[in-house]
Formats: sequence, structure tokens, C-alpha cells
Amino acid sequence: MSVKKLPVSDEQMLAFANDYETPFYLYDEQAIRAQARAFTAAFDWVDGFKNYFAIKACPNPEIVKILKEEGFGADCSSLPELILAQQAGLSGEEIMFTSNDTPDEEFEAAYAMGAVINLDDITHIESLNRVTGIPELISFRYNPGPGRTGNAIIGNPVEAKYGVTTSQLIPSYRRAKELGAKRFALHTMVASNELEATYIVETARMLFSQAIRIYQETGIRLEFINMGGGIGIPYHPDQKAVDLEWVSAKIKKLYEAMIVPAGLAPLRIVFECGRMVTGPFGYLVTKVRHVTQKYKKYVGLDASMANLMRPALYGAYHHITVVGKKSQPQDELYDVTGSLCENNDKFAIDRQLPAVVPGDVLVIHDAGAHGHAMGFNYNAKLRSAEYLLQEDNSLRMIRRAETMDDLFATLKF
Repeated sequence: MSVKKLPVSDEQMLAFANDYETPFYLYDEQAIRAQARAFTAAFDWVDGFKNYFAIKACPNPEIVKILKEEGFGADCSSLPELILAQQAGLSGEEIMFTSNDTPDEEFEAAYAMGAVINLDDITHIESLNRVTGIPELISFRYNPGPGRTGNAIIGNPVEAKYGVTTSQLIPSYRRAKELGAKRFALHTMVASNELEATYIVETARMLFSQAIRIYQETGIRLEFINMGGGIGIPYHPDQKAVDLEWVSAKIKKLYEAMIVPAGLAPLRIVFECGRMVTGPFGYLVTKVRHVTQKYKKYVGLDASMANLMRPALYGAYHHITVVGKKSQPQDELYDVTGSLCENNDKFAIDRQLPAVVPGDVLVIHDAGAHGHAMGFNYNAKLRSAEYLLQEDNSLRMIRRAETMDDLFATLKF
């Protein structure tokens, strides 16, 4: 079970909702720092352990700065994300660059920054060599195909557009070495929002097996493996968070059974998790505009799926708190909706809540990853502000809300 609590008292949350224009995102700095420290501590047996925070999950330089202070790097997949990482103070091999269908200018930028370039396709070796030359350190994203079952969200690896196949892996390393690479790494990404801990452990087994194979067939010793991201969070109260200590202990056991006897130690282990670092510690704060009765009862919010599209996109569950009414019986059945001209603009369907009235403040939980980041402007909706909840329980704006001038800036009237 996971307990869904507000990061401040009901009274404080109501004050925030009255003092700041809703909807807005709120991120709990202290909780994010604690999560980052717990992740690092769980893998303290790995010399040089690092999580490269997936910027796509929460692309705000203030969040990335906080995580840099906690020893994290950044995982980037585009030029703007590289710039965000750089603006947050990261440089060189603190940045991991993995993209697909990559334009030349992004290879150039990643190379110039000294980022770890993680190639997504065997043909990208020649593309990168043509643009910048092959850097000293190179990594490849591995797609195991039928050798590994993808989880329900990320899909079957055989159907994925990402990665170097099993048969392409050895030729990729050989070619990179021919072109001057001297240091090597291996990456994969076969899960998304995975709560089954054994799946993460088996990903380590898969990568360790490939590290041994690469060494046996090419003589190349990998410097590190990147486990990717994909560790999930318990969106539903009935779910439990992944036990990182258990996962780490199991991976250590595999390391001692596979990597050490193969003579490949030390082999560094890194991750690129985003969701599990910030996801549980972000909240979408919104107010009720209307409560209506049609064939069903509807709670209409000032937020919409333009602010948080996961429920509409994935049918994802996000817990909802009606602030100040936790002691009241949850005996009303509502669809909780936004104001877009789309019938799937719903945060919840048939959700049991206390009786709701216009003006009530609702908090949508677990919105700290792939929330604001996936916002959009359909119906000319404006993206909301983001605030950081600081140690003294004050809020600091880390992104202002969009204005119509922002929306119209690319237009010519």
C-alpha cells in the first residue's frame, strides 16, 4: 500500500490555492532530495554509481540543479534538453545523450559538450563519424528483440524502433573501435513504470550477459552498463513502491556471480530514472469550477488534460484529494473533467469522492513526472506555472504561467 498525503497541511494548501493562480504544479524539494539520496545509498556498493535523471520527465532546470547537488547527472534526448542540462550546471560525462533519428546538429552539440553519446542504431556510427568523428567513449542502446519481453507499457522490443539488435551489437562495437573509440558502455531501456522488482533484476542479468559476450567476441571491456529507467511508482494506493534495497542486493549477487568471475570487474552500474525520482513528489493543484448532473455527475476543474494528459493518454490512475474534506465520507461518484472540447478530457472516471462544490480545491497526486512536461496548447490552453515547495514550506516560482503573448509569439497576424 502507498499512502497518498499532501506535502503540507490542508490549511496551507488552501492558502496556496488562494494566493496563487490555479492550476499550478507544486514540487516538494525536500522529498525529491530524500528520494535521490535513498537511490544512491541503495547502490553504495557500486563505485561511481550515478543516476542520470531523465530530463523528459520534468524538464525544469531548477529541478535538475537540485538533483545535480545530490550527485545525479542528466539523461537527454534532444538539443533543448542538452541545453537545459548545461544551464543546470552539468557538463561532460555528467550528461548522457540518447536519441533516435538524430539530426546532425544534435550529434554536434552532444560531442562539443563532451556528453556520453549513446547510439540508438548501427547506422548512426557512420553518421556520427561523418559529423564529428567517433568520441573516445561510446555507448550503444541494446534492443534484445525476442530475447526479452517488454513490459506492458513500453511494448514488445521486436516492435520497437529503438536500439541495436542482438546480431548488430558485436559489429557495432568492432566498428566503433576501428574508428577510434577507446572506452565503451552498454545501455538498454526495456521497461516503463515497472513495479515488478524482479524485472529490473533480470534487466541487469541481460546486460551482464551481453557484457560478457562482447568481451569474449571482441576483447572490449565495458566501462559501465546503463540500466535505463523504467522503475515505476505506485500511482494507485493499492500498489507498493519498488524496494530499491532488494533490487540492489539481487543485482550485486548477479554481479558477483557473473561479472567478477569473467574478469570484468570493476564494471560501473548507472541508471537513468526520472519518474521514480520526482513523480511522487509533484502535485497538480486545481479548483472546481462547476459541478453538474447529466447522465452522470461531473466535477469540472480549471485544469484540463492540457495540464496533465496521462489519464487521457494511458487511462492512467492519479489519486485525487479534495482538500479539507478527508474526514467526510467518499459517497459521491463523479467523473472529474477539464474544459477541453474532447470527451476524454478526464482526470478520473467513476471516482468516489466526498461531496464537491464549486470553489473546492483538488490536488492530483503523483504528477511530478510526465505531467507538466507533456502539456500542450490544444484549444489555445495556456500551460500553468510551476512552484517549488521549499524547506520552510514557502513556494518559489520556477516557471511562470504562459500568457497569450507567449502563445501568439510564433504567429503573424
